[in-house]
Amino acid sequence: MNDHLPTKHLNIGFVSMRFNSTDGVSLESSKWCCVLTEMGHSCFYFAGQCDRPAERSYVVPEAHFDHPEILDITRIAFSNRVRPPVLTMRIRDVAGYLKEHLIKFIRQFDIHILLVENALSIPMNLPLALALTELIAESGIPTIAHHHDLFWERKRYLVNCVWDYINMAYPPRLPNLVHVVINSSAANQLSHRRGIAAYVIPNVMNFDEPPPPPDEYSVTLREDLGIADYEYFFLQPTRVVRRKGIEHAIEFVRRLGMPARLVISHASGDEGDEYAQHLFTYAELMNVKLIMADQIVGEKRGILPDGRKIYSLFDVYSRCDLVTYPSLLEGFGNAFLEAIYYKRPLLVNNYTIYSIDIKPKGFRAIEFDGFITEKTLQQARELLDNPALVEEMTEHNYRLGRRYYSYRTLASQLRSILHVLSGEEE
Repeated sequence: MNDHLPTKHLNIGFVSMRFNSTDGVSLESSKWCCVLTEMGHSCFYFAGQCDRPAERSYVVPEAHFDHPEILDITRIAFSNRVRPPVLTMRIRDVAGYLKEHLIKFIRQFDIHILLVENALSIPMNLPLALALTELIAESGIPTIAHHHDLFWERKRYLVNCVWDYINMAYPPRLPNLVHVVINSSAANQLSHRRGIAAYVIPNVMNFDEPPPPPDEYSVTLREDLGIADYEYFFLQPTRVVRRKGIEHAIEFVRRLGMPARLVISHASGDEGDEYAQHLFTYAELMNVKLIMADQIVGEKRGILPDGRKIYSLFDVYSRCDLVTYPSLLEGFGNAFLEAIYYKRPLLVNNYTIYSIDIKPKGFRAIEFDGFITEKTLQQARELLDNPALVEEMTEHNYRLGRRYYSYRTLASQLRSILHVLSGEEE
C-alpha cells in the first residue's frame, strides 16, 4: 500500500472520540499502545477528551460524541427520516473543521499511520467519521480501522436521515485502509454488508505478567462499599447500559439465597440514566442490596476531594468473590477477560460472541442461557462453598487466556498488519 512506509520505527496516530475512561475502547487502545511501544513504535492521540500524556495528545472538543453540537446533530439525524438542509450544512461545517485539525495533528507529530478506534464504526459523531474518510481518501495515509461496535448492532441507529453518510463512512472502503474487528461474527457481517475483509483480533490482557496479590491499600474497600464481613461481594464490572442485562445479576443474587451485595463499578453510559433507575427499583422489589461504586472506582488509584479513596479496577477484582457478566450483547467481552486475568469465578449469560468465539476454546464459567435456572444457582453455590474448586477453575481459565488472548498474540497480529500496510513481505 505504501512502499515508502518505514517499519523499523513508526509514529502511530490513535484517533477516537475519547481516550479518557474505563470503557472498553479506551482500555483496549491502551493495550495496543503498550504492545506497539514494545515493538519500537511511538503512539500519539487525537480525541475530543484525552487523559494520555499532553505532549503526545491533540485535543479537539468537537471530536467527542458528548460535545453539545455533536449531541444535537446526532439527535436530529437519528430521530428523522428526512434530513433538514440545515443539518447537512452543520455536519459539513464541523467535518471540515475536524479535518483541518486532523491534518495539523498528522503534521505536528509526523504521523506515519492512523489507527482509528471506533470512530469509523458507530455513528456517534458523524462529522468526525466524514472528516476521517475524506482525509484518508485524499492523503493516502495508511490507516487501521479498529471496530469495536458496528452501527447495525445498535437498534437506535437504524431509523435516520443520514444513510448516505453512514454508507460512506461506517466503515469506508478505501485501498489504504485495513479493517480490524474483535469477533468472527463482525467479520462475517462486514464482508456480507460492505464487501470488506477484516482481520479478527480479539481483546487481550497481559497474561504473561500475572497481577500481584491484593495489597494493604485495598483492605478498606469492602468497608468503604458498605459490605459486611459475612456478605459476599459480587462485582458487575460494566457500564450501566441495557445490553449488559444487569437485572439478571439482581435476580441471581435474590435467588441464590446467600448473603451478598451486588456492586456495579461503572456509571451509566451514553444511553442516559433511565436504565439505572429501573435497576434500583428492581433491586428494591427483589430485596437485593445494590451498590453503585463508580465514584470510588477509576482506572487508577487516587483521592477524592472529600478524602475518600479511589480504587482501581485491579482492587475491585482482587477483592470480589464472584464476577457477574449477564450481558445480552457484547462485541467481545472485556470484563470476561478481566475476570479470567484476575482469577475470579464468573457468571456469564451465553451471549452470541461468547458462544461462538470464546466458549469453544474450553473456558469454564457459571452459565445461563437467557434466564437464571436452578442448575445455574446450584453451580454457583458449589463454587462459593469450595475454594479449591474455584482455584482449579480459575487456573484453568488463566492458562487458556494466556494461550489465546495475550499481548504476544496481539503483537504477532499487529506485526502482520504493519507489513501489509508497508507492502513488505514478512
